[in-house]
Amino acid sequence: MKGIICEEPNAFKQIEVEKPVPKEGEALLRIRRVGICGTDLHAFSGNQPYFTYPRILGHELSGVIESIGANPFGYKEGDQVSIIPYLECGTCVACRNGKTNCCTDMKVLGVHADGGMREWMAVPVDHLIKTEGLSLDEAAMIEPLSIGAHAVRRSRLREGENVLVIGAGPIGLGVMAFAKAEGARVFAMDLDAERLNFCQKWADVDGIVNAADQPIEKLMELTNGELPTVVLDATGNARSMMSAFDYAAHGGTLVYVGLVKSDLTFSDPDFHKKELTLMGSRNATREDFEKVLNTVKSGEVDLKPYITHRSNLDEMISDFDGWLKPESKVIKAIVEF
Repeated sequence: MKGIICEEPNAFKQIEVEKPVPKEGEALLRIRRVGICGTDLHAFSGNQPYFTYPRILGHELSGVIESIGANPFGYKEGDQVSIIPYLECGTCVACRNGKTNCCTDMKVLGVHADGGMREWMAVPVDHLIKTEGLSLDEAAMIEPLSIGAHAVRRSRLREGENVLVIGAGPIGLGVMAFAKAEGARVFAMDLDAERLNFCQKWADVDGIVNAADQPIEKLMELTNGELPTVVLDATGNARSMMSAFDYAAHGGTLVYVGLVKSDLTFSDPDFHKKELTLMGSRNATREDFEKVLNTVKSGEVDLKPYITHRSNLDEMISDFDGWLKPESKVIKAIVEF
């Protein structure tokens, strides 16, 4: 079967590999869609933590079950599915406490183990989500939206609360959409004016802030001088993540959704003065996937404008460099099989 491997930073190669033979408890999937996310872009560029080469990328996945044995979920051949790409151990302290998303021995498909940038893939049956009623495109987008849904759930934001989401990329957009769904007043911050306008149209945010144009003053204006009580940074940018402390109200919460391959520093006096809560948010759980599935099914989230670029397995390598350039205006790229 055909596949694409990232041999080293900035080097993709199309390969021929053996079609996998599923083990007990696994299903064989025909991969049909692979979403491209910041993790893939950073891995290709050599800036992704927890990553080793060579690696087959791809963790935003949808496909069709080609073969499957008896299973407790009732899945059968021909079912369209999305994949939960976080392979947890099931026995560590995090797993025992229901936090499989931050397992101590986590293996994320496309990061720690080979992912879905190939024609077929064997996947544990308990990491499948049936996506009947969704398109293949929509099914592949459940994973990135689940990242945002998990971050919002973790923040414990409340209806009517002022919430700032920093970063108008695909993950940040998902955070905005699910914060709005919880009834929060949501403000978007980014450096890109076009992205900010998209936030207003797609996520229906309550206000936008350009990070380069007196952001604190603008936020104070939008929040009647009190600043947001919840700030979620989805940039994966160290400078932004360290500045995010400035935007949270006293007694507020800051959630790091994005990940950066460097150390971060902050002012301890300011942190204590405000009595801030600092959180990391990693991956998602089945609960988050199911919430996103139901939200997309209901029509509350329209994914057509969210997917802006598309390619296929034979053209992806030549297209990928362009997706790295800001002028391409990529929000979400997807590879069709």
